Parts: sequence; structure tokens; C-alpha cells
Amino acid sequence: MARKSAAGAGTPATVELTKAGIAFTGHAYEHDPAATSYGMEAATVLGLDPARVFKTLVADVGGTLAVAIVPVSGTLDLKALAHALGQKKAAMADPALAQRRTGYVLGGISPIGQRQHSPTVLDHSALAHETIFVSGGRRGFDIELSPADLIAVTKASTAPIGHQA
Repeated sequence: MARKSAAGAGTPATVELTKAGIAFTGHAYEHDPAATSYGMEAATVLGLDPARVFKTLVADVGGTLAVAIVPVSGTLDLKALAHALGQKKAAMADPALAQRRTGYVLGGISPIGQRQHSPTVLDHSALAHETIFVSGGRRGFDIELSPADLIAVTKASTAPIGHQA
């Protein structure tokens, strides 16, 4: 997989991946402002299995903000996320706080190149795929890369934190 300069190149995510020498492919698409599920929109428009497209969520886990990366076809198990980070409970972070902390807008929050690093957990289902898709740092732009490279660049751990719908 080669690096590609697609629309959206130059986001903090693509800059960080390029700087780290990690191969990725950018996939730009026309974002529909009426879309209510950004991740499912990406899967549909790009013609992908939703199990390979992952959403980035920010949660408050034991008083610390953490990043959870789960398939768009399911939901985040907050108790499992807390457990994965050695805490008892977790709650979704305030959206405005998530945007300030990551430097990205909702629907475009990438796990890569965030303004401040946070503990990150990738759902273990990602390991079943050669490549997965995550937000590239703006609505209408996804990055395809290997789960191992995502783990390396985000310093993520893996755990069963997602529920399939």
C-alpha cells in the first residue's frame, strides 16, 4: 500500500503518518451534510464492509480522556473500555471537549495526529483484517492502513471494547 496524496492530504493525521514512514492510502468522498452516522456513510460511499471501518470516540475514563476505536457497525462498551484501562467506569466525553482535546471536528476525529495524546484502545476485531479504515481528520476523508501500524502510531492497546449491533 503506497502513500497517496488524495484530497485531505495534509491533515494532522496524514502528516503524522508520513513523518513516521507508515504506509497508508487516503480515500476521499463527498460527505453528505445530512448524514447522521459518519462512519456508516463512509462504509456505504466507499463500498466497504462496515466491520473494516472504525469510528473514533472519546470517553472520560476514571477522570482521564481516552480514545476508543470501534467498528462503525457496532457500539462502544464503556465498561469494557474502563476495564481495558484499569478503571471501574467510563462515560462518553462532552463533544466540545473531545473536539478541543483532539483538534478535530465531530465526524472527522482521527485517532492519529491528535492535539494531545490520550490512552487509546482499539477493538480487538481490527486484528482480523489486513487493513482497516479510520477517519483521516475531516469529514469525507478516511485513511486505510494496517491495524499494526495504527497501534504503533497511536500507542494503542487492543481489547474487546465493541458490541456488534
